[in-house]
Amino acid sequence: MATRMLLLSDTHLPSRAKALQEQVWALVDAADVVVHAGDWIDVATLDALEARAARLVGVAGNNDGPELWRRLGEVARVEVEGVRFAAIHETGASAGRERRADERFGPASDDPADVLVFGHSHIPWDSTTPSGLRLLNPGSPTDRRRQPVGTVMTLTVDGGALRDVELVETPRER
Repeated sequence: MATRMLLLSDTHLPSRAKALQEQVWALVDAADVVVHAGDWIDVATLDALEARAARLVGVAGNNDGPELWRRLGEVARVEVEGVRFAAIHETGASAGRERRADERFGPASDDPADVLVFGHSHIPWDSTTPSGLRLLNPGSPTDRRRQPVGTVMTLTVDGGALRDVELVETPRER
């Protein structure tokens, strides 16, 4: 049975937007697992996602306060149909990212992952490190920064493999 996942990061509520778009809430409702890679800003967003998501995995980001850090921490891990996911907010500069990710989360690390979900830059990213670790940054649904539109990612885990990894545009509602 396939597991549908939604990857989010950098929601920055309510500082960059008043609320998540209805489109994003519909994706939350459709997902079996939601991963949020930090910079929530307010605890109310965490509470709302916990109440609505079938399963929520999240980490705190550099703009999150002590309550979010207490509840979430820096790194989260979840296994979905044999695929090991890790989430962290910040991975540093794009130059050298694959090497740093391999050192911390790759197969030779103390607690390896197959997929690392991260945020911070608001810039979508999808690459694979030399060791085979998949790096995914969904961007931000609410603060597009230097991107043409906000984004999230959806994917399916089926038979121990990622399928249908898709960057989904999330235009702001007017």
